[in-house]
Amino acid sequence: MKTILNVIWLVLCGFWMAVGYAIAGIICCILIITIPFGLASFRMANYALWPFGRTLVDRRGSGVASVLGNIIWIIVAGWWLAIGHLVTGLALCITIIGIPLGVANFKMIPVALVPLGKEIVPVP
Repeated sequence: MKTILNVIWLVLCGFWMAVGYAIAGIICCILIITIPFGLASFRMANYALWPFGRTLVDRRGSGVASVLGNIIWIIVAGWWLAIGHLVTGLALCITIIGIPLGVANFKMIPVALVPLGKEIVPVP
């Protein structure tokens, strides 16, 4: 079931959300100071391509630096990516088949806002 949901996700919204994260990552990597944001954005692009069967957990040892980084991220790129997830989730919830995908989009909004200090792990 995970594979079917991931394929439908990839076709309907996963590719475009991953492109959004990748563009944010490229922009962040152009500037030397924002390279950690770019790396987090690329990690989230990977997660946005194939989210079912994986989850995000808090990374141990992330402290004040990731909190400050997340505040900067929210201002720079987090809002735009969260709005993209919100709009895509609402559009997917129009159909019955798209409801699980829309819910998955809504679950990705907090991660789009605060990606630093998170780690992608397989669901047991």
